[in-house]
Amino acid sequence: MDVEFLSRLQFAFTIMFHYIFPPFSIGMGLLLVVFESFYFFTRQKVYESITRFWIKIFAANFSLGVATGIVMEFEFGTNWASYSRFVGDIFGSPLAAEGIFAFFLESGFLAILLFGWDRVKPGLHLFATCMVALGSMMSAFWIVVANSWQQTPVAYEIVQEAGYVRAVITDFWAVVFNPSSMVRFAHVLVGAFIQGAFLVLSVSAFYLIKNRHVEAAQRSFTFALIVAAVASLVQPLIGHDHAKVVAEHQPAKLAAYEGLYETEKSAPLYLLGWTDAEERKTVGIAIPGMLSFLVHGDFTTEIAGLDQVPREDWPPVQAVFQTYHAMVALGMLFIGLTLLTLYFRWRSTLFDKQRWLLRLYIPAVVLPVLANELGWVSAERGRQPWIVQGLLRTEEGLSKAVSAPEVLTSLILFGIVYVLLFFVWTYVLNREIQHGPAAHDDHLESGYTQKGERIGAVEHYVGKKGRHSHDET
Repeated sequence: MDVEFLSRLQFAFTIMFHYIFPPFSIGMGLLLVVFESFYFFTRQKVYESITRFWIKIFAANFSLGVATGIVMEFEFGTNWASYSRFVGDIFGSPLAAEGIFAFFLESGFLAILLFGWDRVKPGLHLFATCMVALGSMMSAFWIVVANSWQQTPVAYEIVQEAGYVRAVITDFWAVVFNPSSMVRFAHVLVGAFIQGAFLVLSVSAFYLIKNRHVEAAQRSFTFALIVAAVASLVQPLIGHDHAKVVAEHQPAKLAAYEGLYETEKSAPLYLLGWTDAEERKTVGIAIPGMLSFLVHGDFTTEIAGLDQVPREDWPPVQAVFQTYHAMVALGMLFIGLTLLTLYFRWRSTLFDKQRWLLRLYIPAVVLPVLANELGWVSAERGRQPWIVQGLLRTEEGLSKAVSAPEVLTSLILFGIVYVLLFFVWTYVLNREIQHGPAAHDDHLESGYTQKGERIGAVEHYVGKKGRHSHDET
């Protein structure tokens, strides 16, 4: 095994493991804001139970996301030093912005979110929840900006200093709003909303099947279902805009997505199929002219194929084609499943008569995770062999000092540690899920006065005991 393959494998493994957790945090952050807002404005204790419970699940995902994300930053220096030297002036800017404007915001208010129920006023606690949710989204924004610049590089100049060639920023805001950053951010964000919502749906469905925490589970399920359905419907529209950007700036990637080897008018859109790069042939079920229509709004417009690209610059077509189509298929599944469930919920028959549908949601939590991972693979492998599109090839970004045995050793060690972390994560989630949301009367930690002011645990408990004693007298 050579050092390039091992370094790519290690980065893919670490980032794909890491990418399990941030979408959960982003999607759950939105739902936490919804749950706590209903508690703040209605004072219904069931929403406090729901919010407290999902905050625990959020914290478990957040901590694993932070721990696994740090590793990748070190890999830039250990395995990809030449790449870091070339793009460091540009790539470092959004990463620094992510740390200053997003991570500090998220982690700064996290303590209030987790421990502030009895220590701050309800409005401030809701504000902290909003800031944590916003921080998680802004963190994704800056990471996507950095990655998008690699896909569509702009606002740079190439300089040579001390024998090294570097790309230097000429316009920071042009880098931030590069041609693909905003549509890719929207795509990532909506995918995270779906993933977070499906986690809530899965756990809530489990409670409903087991007839546990029924009221809290029904309300959690309903709100998460609305988020999942809306996000699933919006995602193809964003994906359509994303594909148009890819067609303009990365035509080889679009051709690989659709297995299009020859430039042609009325280019077909494959629903599923199999492609062979050696034979330059794709077979499957296709809609004639639909790719031309989606990209240009006309069924006869010409679409560039891989014949316009030198053979050495082709992406791995089969891998890109299959991962892309699997992601799209899962997206269509989410639309059908959530709309069907919404129909039964609207008819008020879901929880009583459609328990078979609830059972589907329990394992379905893995599907959005798989969809997000497949989307990442198709996007990143689709720009190969470039690590920075048109500027730096992947093989040129490697560190010169690292050896294959060193990378293999670290890959094995990372694998062991990540397996242990995964078991710890699943153990914590299982423990919290088995415990479930506390019953409304079990919240002795805090309460509200008639003026809406929060009172502490002792006062709340004494107040309840006092009323009970008076009733008994």
